[in-house]
Amino acid sequence: MMKSKLILIIVFFLLLTTTQNAQTDQPVSEGPFDQLIIRGVTLINGNGAPPTGPVDIVVEKNVIKKIRTVGYPGIPIKDENRPQLKKGGKELHAEGMYLLPGFIDMHGHIGGKSQGADPDYVFKLWMAHGITTIREPSGRGLEFTLALKEQSQKNDIIAPRIISYTAFGHKSENFNPLNDQEISSPELARKWVRANAEAGADGIKFFGAAPEIMEAALDENKKLGLGSACHHAQMSVARWNVLHSARAGLTSMEHWYGLPEALFEDKTVQNYPLDYNYNNEQDRFEEAGKLWEQAAAPFSDHWNNVMNELLSLDFTLDPTFNIYEASRDLHRARRAEWHETYTLPELWQFYQPSKISHGSYWHYWGTEQEIAWKKNYQLWMTFVNEYKNRGGRVTTGSDSGFIFQLYGFAYIRELELLREAGFHPLEVIRAATLNGAEALNMDQKIGSVEIGKMADFVIVEENPLENLKVLYGTGAIKLTDDNEVVRVGGVLYTIKDGIIYHSKALLNQVKMMVDEAKTNTDFKILQPGMNQ
Repeated sequence: MMKSKLILIIVFFLLLTTTQNAQTDQPVSEGPFDQLIIRGVTLINGNGAPPTGPVDIVVEKNVIKKIRTVGYPGIPIKDENRPQLKKGGKELHAEGMYLLPGFIDMHGHIGGKSQGADPDYVFKLWMAHGITTIREPSGRGLEFTLALKEQSQKNDIIAPRIISYTAFGHKSENFNPLNDQEISSPELARKWVRANAEAGADGIKFFGAAPEIMEAALDENKKLGLGSACHHAQMSVARWNVLHSARAGLTSMEHWYGLPEALFEDKTVQNYPLDYNYNNEQDRFEEAGKLWEQAAAPFSDHWNNVMNELLSLDFTLDPTFNIYEASRDLHRARRAEWHETYTLPELWQFYQPSKISHGSYWHYWGTEQEIAWKKNYQLWMTFVNEYKNRGGRVTTGSDSGFIFQLYGFAYIRELELLREAGFHPLEVIRAATLNGAEALNMDQKIGSVEIGKMADFVIVEENPLENLKVLYGTGAIKLTDDNEVVRVGGVLYTIKDGIIYHSKALLNQVKMMVDEAKTNTDFKILQPGMNQ
């Protein structure tokens, strides 16, 4: 029964896409092709190497076959130096453009019922921003995600490649390996982990548990060769922080919870106010903004020792800087220019102050909270940047759909925040591509532009190293030599599995979804409590 419902949902997405294509002259996708040659790009290949070009890239049935330098900047390209197009092949003329590996979002939730964000909406926003692979760290359920994963693998839907991590302890109508028992022992933890692997999941998303349960679950998961991620929630972190997880075999940490706790020197529990309540969202996020100041000072002995042990364990940091940015500047996050055009009314409503909605913690958010969070960011970014400097793996994840962060757009903001943390733009691109592939054990297939790898690319007309803003769907504002204000950039093509997707056509489809939703609701982006 559940599988039939999922198939109907997916068929609906496909019908929706077909209808929207009929309403616009813009093509959405082309391919796949027996041969695809991308002509004349400047290549940023994702491994930290500087740009080079002009380059022709030859793809045959989703495999990169040739990467050929065909000339010099500013000099006409001679045709005899170029790979030859086979009969029935496709040429994509991209002279003067920049080509990067497809982006990997290591923390991508596929919408949610509370947000009113269906997968088709989310997928198109991701794909329009060059995101060709996502790791979903828990979502609407294992069966739901695996059904979408299969459709994406077949390219039956417009969607990134999906890596599915199940929330630890998840159960549903068709996945109930413990017969409604809660995980209360190491044995039950191991049983659930084995069942999750047998069901087809790629990994597990943890939120913390009793130490003996975490140890057993991580040990079993590691034996099975699956990935793992953890949001070290405050309800368990006093006994189980990031160091405990890393020693037990966790492969990546999400956000930053659990890391300051591992850096405590004069306490074992953060300085909670005595009237704190974890279920009060303002309590939760306001006090989280004071955590890094309670940790060991940067470059102190304890700070260094914790970092060096994590490095020795080949541990991955997935900071998701962007998802907390409203905490340090609420007005900026609320007024992002893309909300009017691309944020669904129901999603916008979900963002508003609420005692129920997760992350809607603006009960009375003010200057003092923002200043504390700005200090929090400085200390957090110092650790992440130095971790990278010492050879540690840092990836790019967005956690969109909460706290005014919109799918796709939030991912590009995450790139900007990595830059703010101290990453060179080439290091930012590596965090968005090769580092993610390595963390997923997929670096032999994706993550960089190399012969033998899959054809996942991002193509943009402007140089993203000079200005990461050109990757936003809304582009970047530029004043021309003629004193004209124009918009430049926006990803032009996203290529996944050798199929060319026209990114701006995808964004147009999203706009149409939002416009249709607005006709059915009284939608205005206003300051809460104000009437206009």
